Amino acid sequence: MISTSKKLKKEQVFSPQSYLPIVHATRGELVESIHWGAIAVVDKFGHLFASYGDPDLVAYLRSSSKPFQALPLIELGGVEQFDLSDQEISLMCASHRGLDIHIEVLEKLQAKIGVQESDLTCGTHPISDKPTATAMLLRGEEPGQNRHNCSGKHTNFLAQAILRGKTIKNYINLEHPVQELVVKTFSEMSHMPVDEIYSGIDGCSVPVFGVPLRNAGWSFASLCDPSDLAPQRAQACQRITTAMTNAPEMVSGPGQFDTELMKIGRGKIIAKGGAEGYQSIGLLPGAFGSDSPALGIVFKIADGDSIGRARPLVGIEILRQLGALDNEQIQALSAFDTRPITNWRKLDVGELKPVFQLHFH
Repeated sequence: MISTSKKLKKEQVFSPQSYLPIVHATRGELVESIHWGAIAVVDKFGHLFASYGDPDLVAYLRSSSKPFQALPLIELGGVEQFDLSDQEISLMCASHRGLDIHIEVLEKLQAKIGVQESDLTCGTHPISDKPTATAMLLRGEEPGQNRHNCSGKHTNFLAQAILRGKTIKNYINLEHPVQELVVKTFSEMSHMPVDEIYSGIDGCSVPVFGVPLRNAGWSFASLCDPSDLAPQRAQACQRITTAMTNAPEMVSGPGQFDTELMKIGRGKIIAKGGAEGYQSIGLLPGAFGSDSPALGIVFKIADGDSIGRARPLVGIEILRQLGALDNEQIQALSAFDTRPITNWRKLDVGELKPVFQLHFH
């Protein structure tokens, strides 16, 4: 039964006043299309550092929650128990592309844990990487569950169950001990009571969390600077951010925004996108100056950004306005930045550009 307070929050999710214009797509002299969005930039104390639109907009993190879904396993000693590498931990936090490099790491991880592809319940989907899909077609290989972009996360859940001596059956159910610990951990990191966190079902069938952008940003700031957390949790947070920055190709894949941003981030930036226009970026201490604080950056594109053209653009512009990227780093990300819109003859006919200014608090 949803409480009255939660019903009020639910209405807020769909409030058009929560969003402001964030990206313009122009053609000639006209603005042809507009992406609307909301942003929250938060420090590890929960203070709103900057915002745009409604920072208290409630939205599902979708796959942006994966580092927190991996946190209980790492905190419970999973690294030592299963001798986990940076690549394997990073893959647990990933929405990978199903490339052969991902499958190679995943199969080694599953062998260490003592599980196999048939134990997963994430389902299957087509491979989005065309060269991989073509190679699989030529050799007559159908996409299996290991090729699913969430297979690393599901393998993490199985590992947690085995580490704790729990059944792996129905590990995706909200009532399973694995998911109960995951939501408890996320509640603590986001400073949201469990009964005030919205729960839905993600594309891979596991529970997904909905909280205000402000609270999601807080959780990423704490992940990036866990110095005030209990020692065991702080160590686990550091292990996750280290793995993601050391093995960014596992989180998404070569040429993808999350991976490329972390590659140029010099060990100080983590990034994890989610479905339906959600994006998270974490800045570790010192990311934009020797004494700069850790910050959690989250934003939501109202229309879901189905082709992924707005999120990278917005992410780069936020980091530019924060002073977290220098000219060399911005140039390395130019494929994702403000850019021409071309037609089928490769003629420039318009431009895709950010149109927001952060409000600093």
